[in-house]
Amino acid sequence: MEFRARDHVRGLTALLSVLSLALVFGAALGAIPRAAIPTAPAAALNAIPHVNAVISTVAIVTILAGVRFVRRDEIEHHRRMMLASFLLFATFLVLYLYKVVVQGTAEFPGPDAVYQFVYLPTLAIHILLAVVCVPVVYYVLLLALTRPITEVFGTEHARFGRVAASLWLVSFVLGNVVYALLYVVY
Repeated sequence: MEFRARDHVRGLTALLSVLSLALVFGAALGAIPRAAIPTAPAAALNAIPHVNAVISTVAIVTILAGVRFVRRDEIEHHRRMMLASFLLFATFLVLYLYKVVVQGTAEFPGPDAVYQFVYLPTLAIHILLAVVCVPVVYYVLLLALTRPITEVFGTEHARFGRVAASLWLVSFVLGNVVYALLYVVY
């Protein structure tokens, strides 16, 4: 019996989502021991938030370009932009999780009122959208990667792709707002 990924997109989406979110929550909740990860020099660790802000900004541009290309029926350009967006997202996540495991999460340095009424709600919405977006992004990615382009049009790719792009964009934008509050404004 041959295993064909295209016949198991939903199952693979669920598996990848569970593994990815387990890794994210494991890192955030301290389940991954710091001793298991080699520690980079302090300068490299301190650069991660700034590098991730650039990655997020570039990802916003690639997602918007991908949406524009698909609306113009430039499917190959759309495909390249969305694959670039996914690679940027994966790079961001690896760097972020590494920093969280090695150093923990960043403390908010601003006033308590801003922390309570701006920072925490922004962070909560960012995290919620990022978590929700994981399975949706995997689903559209797997639909696209397991079929020739001509067959993708007969799937739910476009419908779920609109949701994925929207969630991704808002999550990346809010992530940059969180970055600004942590490292620029305060």
